[in-house]
Amino acid sequence: MNEIPKEPRTKRIFLGKKLSTKKLEGELLPKTIALPIFSSDPLSSVAYGPQELLMILTLGAVGGVSTLSFTPIIASVVVMLLTIIILSYRKVIKAYPSGGGDYEVAMTNLGEKAALVVASALLIDYVMTVAVSIASGTDNLISAFPGLDPWRIEIAVGFIIFLMAINLRGVRESGFAFAVPTYLFIASVMIMLGTGMYRMFVLGENLAAPSSNYHVIVEHELKATPFLLIFLLLRSFASGSAALTGVEAIANGVPAFRVPKVKNAQITMTWMGITAITMFAGIIFFAIATGVKYIENGSKQLEGADLTAFSAGPQQSVIAQLGVAIFGNGSIMFFILQTATAAILLLAANTAFNGFPLLSSVLAKDKYAPKALLTRGDRLVYSNGMLSLTAAALVMVVGFQADVTRLIQLYVLGVFTSFTVGQIGMLVHWKRGVKDGSITKREATSGRIINGVGATMTGIVLVIVTLTKFLEGAWIVFVIAIPLYWVMLNTNRYYKTIEAEIALDEHTEFGSKGDYAVVLMDKLNKPQLKALDYALSSKHDRLDAVHVAVDPERADAFRQEWKDYGIKVPLKIIESPYREFSAPLIEFLEAHRGRHGRERISVYLPKYIVGHWWEHAFHNHRANRLRSRLLYVRGVMVTLVPWRLESAEKFNPFLRNPLPGDARRGERVRPVERRHHKLAKNQVIVITADDNDDE
Repeated sequence: MNEIPKEPRTKRIFLGKKLSTKKLEGELLPKTIALPIFSSDPLSSVAYGPQELLMILTLGAVGGVSTLSFTPIIASVVVMLLTIIILSYRKVIKAYPSGGGDYEVAMTNLGEKAALVVASALLIDYVMTVAVSIASGTDNLISAFPGLDPWRIEIAVGFIIFLMAINLRGVRESGFAFAVPTYLFIASVMIMLGTGMYRMFVLGENLAAPSSNYHVIVEHELKATPFLLIFLLLRSFASGSAALTGVEAIANGVPAFRVPKVKNAQITMTWMGITAITMFAGIIFFAIATGVKYIENGSKQLEGADLTAFSAGPQQSVIAQLGVAIFGNGSIMFFILQTATAAILLLAANTAFNGFPLLSSVLAKDKYAPKALLTRGDRLVYSNGMLSLTAAALVMVVGFQADVTRLIQLYVLGVFTSFTVGQIGMLVHWKRGVKDGSITKREATSGRIINGVGATMTGIVLVIVTLTKFLEGAWIVFVIAIPLYWVMLNTNRYYKTIEAEIALDEHTEFGSKGDYAVVLMDKLNKPQLKALDYALSSKHDRLDAVHVAVDPERADAFRQEWKDYGIKVPLKIIESPYREFSAPLIEFLEAHRGRHGRERISVYLPKYIVGHWWEHAFHNHRANRLRSRLLYVRGVMVTLVPWRLESAEKFNPFLRNPLPGDARRGERVRPVERRHHKLAKNQVIVITADDNDDE
């Protein structure tokens, strides 16, 4: 028996050994590995969420006092919102553990349209997670090594491709690969906060950030315009809410956890929430205490001594400035902190590489996305979803030049859309559960309070983000989301139409009357005789060899060759004055079917199989072109009969040419002569362009 050709060795090196479906359970994740896989995004958000919040607040002043004084209040509201969202998703995990998350909540409680709004928002959010995380990680890497700045885009693109490669190798492998950087980041930030607390409160030292000696040139004096003050505070709150991105990933990834899935997912959600809140609050505290200044344009918005030296290179991130203030510039811990921060920001995209394929597979299962997204690859991951995410993220990173400030304007809108709709859906869930008795009133009351507050706050953030960031780039999200919504809606309509068309009914009848076969032949050689032999072995009622005469001289020669060879199968030559192959053949087949009604027609086409990519340029691929045309002819079935050339044999070590002694061992080296049809005879019939008679 012939073996299936082996796959290229490079693919096995790149992806690893194929995994059986039976090993899917072994790919499920314990909590310690699930945390870095699904929580790297929200944990890494503390690296740029406080940074964006501080940057907005440095833009204005009230009565000569910088609006940075409002930082503790804004940060407290962000922490409260993060707490509510985490409590809410613990309930989502329990109520909807199948992995649909907010999409499933919306579909079950609010209907199709609301669910597709959530799906569109989440898919965009996952793409932006990759783009923003990679851009932010690249930014922090450049903060430690300023000489890399000219290659910012190339570095970001390389990291995206690297993440794709790691994730294509499987969930467990990517989990182990990403666990170390995630826990290193958590440890380094906690050590930084602990060291800062010790130096400040035990040793009584005054810690100062590198930018603390500079003064901000206020862009807006807001004393006489309270509206602008409120607008600026709301905008800073919306920017700081970037720290909430990725929280939903655990709720979307419940199927990837080990049993008990719900309990493990809820525990992991709690771990993530406590860790993220602690780091976010600590970074905000020390940013205020050390006098960090982080603004969009340092050379124009800062003043003070040595400003030229400070602005000579890329602006240091907030975490980098805190690292300098607490650990000291050039210290080992500073470089560990920066390396860990860059790593977690880069690997935060891993949350999207798990969430996007899972969500797209759920959409494909519900027939809102192509079925290809439902297929698991060699390593039991949804590889098509990962490739789609990679392509979209590369477009965003290259299009926005890997600029964090520009990319983040598109970021929060999608996630807060899904947050808000999901919270509203959960309110309907509690109401429905109490009504049908599946949920106790006590449980429903706590759920209503949490989801009601959550829906209100996330809805406010959504409105703020839309109003404050629309002109700065958030409009692009709407431009993408609306067509994406339309595509998913119509994809479902298409699949429903196809299902209705192919469903069994009482009127459709099957069964053909007659069986006619055609073998398309151009010359007498091994591949064409193999196709004829295969057709003979199928024992059709009638069988004809057909030659399309695009070259009259070649047709005459082939006619004589057919007679001389003495094959007892009728040969029909179809004239083709315009040198076409498909059109005359299709006319012949349609005319035959018109005379014989529901007769089944089989067309056999010989096809060369080559072993080298460059060999394709030396063959005309006529069989493929004819097949694609014949598939549209009613009542016609197409059979490709492969003939593997010597170059293709190297892909199967069990195939070889006959050797001396094979016949004595009883191994067949030549095909057995086929029994021809009764009354078959050697004859040639010429069909002119105006005559399709097939007597």
